[in-house]
Amino acid sequence: MRRREFALLIGPSLLVMFGLLVVPLIRTIQWSFQKVQYGEPGEFIGLGNFSSALSDPRFGRAVFFTLLITTVVTVMILVLGYLVATGMNRLGRLQPVILGAMLVSYVLPNIVGAVSFSWLFDQNFGGVVSGIVRSLTGAELLWFTETWPNRIMVIANTVWHLLPFSMLMILAALQGVPAELREASKIDGASPWQTHRYVIIPAIRGILGFVCLITIMDVLRTFDNLIPLSPQADAIGNESIMLYIYDVAFRDGSEQLGLGSAINVLAILLILICLFPFIRGLLKEAKVRA
Repeated sequence: MRRREFALLIGPSLLVMFGLLVVPLIRTIQWSFQKVQYGEPGEFIGLGNFSSALSDPRFGRAVFFTLLITTVVTVMILVLGYLVATGMNRLGRLQPVILGAMLVSYVLPNIVGAVSFSWLFDQNFGGVVSGIVRSLTGAELLWFTETWPNRIMVIANTVWHLLPFSMLMILAALQGVPAELREASKIDGASPWQTHRYVIIPAIRGILGFVCLITIMDVLRTFDNLIPLSPQADAIGNESIMLYIYDVAFRDGSEQLGLGSAINVLAILLILICLFPFIRGLLKEAKVRA
């Protein structure tokens, strides 16, 4: 491909990325060092916004909650995604039908899916899950106002939403594992567990790392599903970092763009720290293959 053709093909994408990603990022960093109100020029205040954010207990609770659900959801997505994909890989003609049904939760807009999911726990709409828990334990859990029941509900919704994508990626990877490897492990006397542990999982390690990377990125940005699932997120300590930023920077009565930008910069640094091991691993693998 000639340089001119390459520039014509990649130019529009670079222009869009610069306008929608680079410019807002530069403005966010600029505002993080300023006191900014709507319609007024910013006033430089140094590290004042960062100091306010780091000394706010609400920021600490948001970071804890976000890291908690990110860790739990990522582990559950990898384990359940692998198990479901392994089962799906053994299905015959029913595989496309079941796969299509499972993808419904992923293609739904997140807030629509979260509202529908909340009805499973809301007694005003039948509350199927609440009824099952009550009949088994006799306990009446307050899913929307108690901290840990609400966290369980949010984690369950996030796994329900993201599991189809991870399962689909792992299923594609499983179908690419050479049959000769499985047959060789059987000839060597390996058990099914040993075949998965020492043959299949190492063969699809790159895809598992990619699924882990995408899951962490998605969960760290948890925002809209908390609106129907956790209406008192701040009061019960189940507020994500993104919801906290929105509340500080845009909600009526607050509108502190400078402070919101500083929290945003801290969130970006946190995301980069969480993703660094996976990005480094993927780059190393790409170099080896090259």
